[in-house]
Amino acid sequence: MSTKPEELNDYLNNHYIHRSNWLRAAVLGANDGILSTASLAIGVAAASDLRAPIILATLAGLVAGALSMAAGEYVSVSSQTDIENADIEREKIELEETPDIELQMLAKIYEKRGLKKETALIVAKEFTENDALAAHVRDELGINEISQANPIQAALASGAAFTIGGLLPFLVTLFLPLKSMEYTIYGFAIIFLMILGALSAKAGGSSIMKAVLRVTFWGTITMGLTALVGYWFHINIT
Repeated sequence: MSTKPEELNDYLNNHYIHRSNWLRAAVLGANDGILSTASLAIGVAAASDLRAPIILATLAGLVAGALSMAAGEYVSVSSQTDIENADIEREKIELEETPDIELQMLAKIYEKRGLKKETALIVAKEFTENDALAAHVRDELGINEISQANPIQAALASGAAFTIGGLLPFLVTLFLPLKSMEYTIYGFAIIFLMILGALSAKAGGSSIMKAVLRVTFWGTITMGLTALVGYWFHINIT
C-alpha cells in the first residue's frame, strides 16, 4: 500500500524533536519565572511582616527577571548563531579550495554511520552534486532546521514564559492573607511547578511523573534555602 506525500509529512511532523528549541526556551523561562519570583517573595516575606515590601520586591524581580531572561537568551543564542555562520563560511572556502578532500571526508562520515565504503562514496557524490554545502552543513557540522539557533524566537519565548510564570506567585502576594505568606507562596509555587512539569513533559512526549518530581525537588530546595536567608536576617520594614 502506497503512502501519500501529505501523510508522510504528517508522520514526520509527529516527532517531538521539532519542538525542542522553542519548548526548551519556554520551559526554562516559565520555570525560572515561577522559581525566581517565588523564592524572592518567600525570602522577603520571611524577613518582613508587611505586604508592601513583599509586593514591591516580587514585582521588581518579575520585571528584571523577564528582561534579563530575554536578553540573556538572545545573547547566548546569537553567539551560537555566530559560531554556526562562521563554520558555514569556513566550509564554503574548503569546498572551493579542496573539494576532493571534502568529498572523501563526507564519504567517511557515511561510512562511520554504517554504509559500505563504496556505497558511502556514491552517496557522498550524489549529495555533493545536488548541494555540496548543504550536505556538509548537515552531516559534517551537524546543523539542520531543527537544531539551528533562532535568537529572536528564543528571546521572545523565554521572556514571555518568565513573565507568565512570575505572575503566578506575584498574584499570590497580592491577594492571599499576609499571615504565613511564605508558606502560602511555597505551596502555590510547588503546584505551579508541578503543572509546568506535567505540561512540558506532555508537549515533549516524556515521562510526566519524572518531570513533576524533578521540578518539585529542586523547587523545594531553592525556595527553602531562600526562606532560611530571610529568617536569618529577619528585619521588620516599616
